[in-house]
Amino acid sequence: MFPERIRSAVGTTFVLSLNVAQKMYRFSRTALWIGTTSFMILILPVVFETEKLQVEQLQQLQQLQQRQILLGPKAALAGGMPGTLTPLPRKV
Repeated sequence: MFPERIRSAVGTTFVLSLNVAQKMYRFSRTALWIGTTSFMILILPVVFETEKLQVEQLQQLQQLQQRQILLGPKAALAGGMPGTLTPLPRKV
């Protein structure tokens, strides 16, 4: 029905487009693997440490608020940071 020249051109175009699609798929798969593993190795630990520091700061703030509620605002500030010793009063 169609001339041989058109059929061979269509066949060649189809084979080439199939090859390009396969190469693009392999490249995208490899790039996705490299990007994902790089993110997990380089970025994720930083995110975890940042989250850990934020949680610790929140806990310290909550401890300070609890001291303020129990002992009053001046006692919480005079006591310093939780877990530290307060200096002994000196005799004059």
